[in-house]
Amino acid sequence: MEKNLLGTNVVAQVGILVHDIEKSVKEFAAILGMEEPECMITGPIEETQGEFRGKPCDARAKLAFFNVGGNLTLELIEPDEKPSTWREDLDKYGEGVHHLAFVVNGMKQVISRLEATGIPLIQKGEYQGGRYAYLDSRKTLKTLIELLEND
Repeated sequence: MEKNLLGTNVVAQVGILVHDIEKSVKEFAAILGMEEPECMITGPIEETQGEFRGKPCDARAKLAFFNVGGNLTLELIEPDEKPSTWREDLDKYGEGVHHLAFVVNGMKQVISRLEATGIPLIQKGEYQGGRYAYLDSRKTLKTLIELLEND
């Protein structure tokens, strides 16, 4: 087995699920002593080509990003009500850490290596300039892994 299944050990992002992104942005900005970032909304399924548990996923979410040093970003996520890993986890576990994200090369190969160890793909999609995938590493890492691959 390859030593590093991800090809990196650098955490690029910590994703945090929230019920009210505007309120959470204000609270994080105040505590971090930073300006409030703009909130954005993920694209429609025509752009994202999203899939959740192997089926088309038209869920959307409001996102806000805090660059907290180096290449680490805190991502706040307020999902809509449609089925997604975001909605499922917010409903099941409440607000808090959802994932650790890693920038990878060769996403399909990384997914295959992780799935071979019992860490299944649960959601994937595209964003402008790249793609993402969430894998359920909760049993081993107590949180999800997000893979990011940029063009």
